[in-house]
Amino acid sequence: MAVLQGELRQHEPLARYTTWRVGGAARQFYRPANRADLIAFLRQLPPEEPLLWLGLGSNVLIADSGFAGTVIHTLGGLTELKSHGATGIAVEAGVPSAKLARFAAEHDLIGVEFLIGIPGTFGGALAMNAGAWGGEIWPLVRRVHTLDRSGTVRIRDAAEFSVGYRQVTGAAGEWFLAAELELMPGDGAAAQTRMREMLARRAATQPIGQPSCGSVFRNPPGDHAARLIEAAGLKGYRIGGAQVSEKHANFIINTGDATATAISQLIDHVQRTVATHSGIQLVTEVKCISGEFAA
Repeated sequence: MAVLQGELRQHEPLARYTTWRVGGAARQFYRPANRADLIAFLRQLPPEEPLLWLGLGSNVLIADSGFAGTVIHTLGGLTELKSHGATGIAVEAGVPSAKLARFAAEHDLIGVEFLIGIPGTFGGALAMNAGAWGGEIWPLVRRVHTLDRSGTVRIRDAAEFSVGYRQVTGAAGEWFLAAELELMPGDGAAAQTRMREMLARRAATQPIGQPSCGSVFRNPPGDHAARLIEAAGLKGYRIGGAQVSEKHANFIINTGDATATAISQLIDHVQRTVATHSGIQLVTEVKCISGEFAA
């Protein structure tokens, strides 16, 4: 049996690892030291063990009952970020999206500036085809490295995946370990200026500094979830410590003592109210993780 180099914890509270600051404990929690260590850890797990991959925890709602399985925390472990040829970048899943955006600009490569305001890791950006400011990540992906339950790594072309708005399917039973991106050469200083402008706009229009998951709902075709929620009179509506942000209606914030249950109830209430008001059924971006969840 391989000697593990990472950090293993039992019954680890997960609220500290999510941007909503809610959620119960994981039965087991592992932060790998690097790619090889993660592979060794997976090979020691029972094949039926439920797994949850967690980066910055910005797109998940973990139940108050926690997670009855193993959480793999990629932040701080899968950190490789390097140039790949003249216009390519190789990046592992645990790299924060904003760090990738800055790295590209420092190397006079453009196309990922939109990632600067996305509060998650690159693995999460891959999994949901993250986007903002008119850009999305998957058009820039050339190849991905995936990992399965047995610890087998595969390199797959982007064309092997079906990619849509905030969703990616393909390679069932595998998780994103890294990707190779192809960017455009450009003016890195100008890219940094654009990113500063994006961050300033984000700070002016979104509840930065308050615990949230980012956008809760996908924008329906031809419309914006925030507009529909505001039109339904829900800005500021709250259940317990969970509140629809008064600054941006597609954000639900933890005002200090919210539970995952209260946030879930508020999500349901927003969906029902918007459907009644406009006839549109909002679809969540956030993943709701129950104790029985396995991916």
